[in-house]
Amino acid sequence: MKRPKSSAAALLIAACLSALAAVAPAAAGSLKASVYLVQAAIPKTLSEHALLGFARGHANKILREDPSGDVKSRKWKADMVVSFNMPVGDLEFSVLFYDVHEGPRRFIDDLSAMLSDRKQKTFVQKLSLTRPQFKPNRNMELVVTVRREEVGKLRFGVVGEEIRRSGEVSFTDSER
Repeated sequence: MKRPKSSAAALLIAACLSALAAVAPAAAGSLKASVYLVQAAIPKTLSEHALLGFARGHANKILREDPSGDVKSRKWKADMVVSFNMPVGDLEFSVLFYDVHEGPRRFIDDLSAMLSDRKQKTFVQKLSLTRPQFKPNRNMELVVTVRREEVGKLRFGVVGEEIRRSGEVSFTDSER
């Protein structure tokens, strides 16, 4: 016995495969960003390729605070290197900071980066994370967005000295 050929099923399978093939290049062509935080001084005369190599080699997953000054006014300073896989095509991208120490994201702060060249793919931005918005010894997440779409993220930690409290309370004679 011969089985009848099912051309309708073959057409359906071919249509599905061609639809999947049409979707895959569009997803592959979407904008993506790699983000690096660097606390070392970046040399000023680097090419774009050398800058990315320096950023990868000196990237920090843990930012250490600047130990000078009063504990309440200390900061975490770093350079953020953002490398897009293609030109951004916009004049601005945003960086959102979240505290993820307890699990779910809790919004902390945001930063807008204005671009002077729509065709450029790599950017360096100075960061200064200040107290009290940023707390020491926490896990953070940095998210890069372009036109409200997340294109890159980086998880990192901030390490620093916590404010010490002695636990002693002293009362004057008038307060007793």
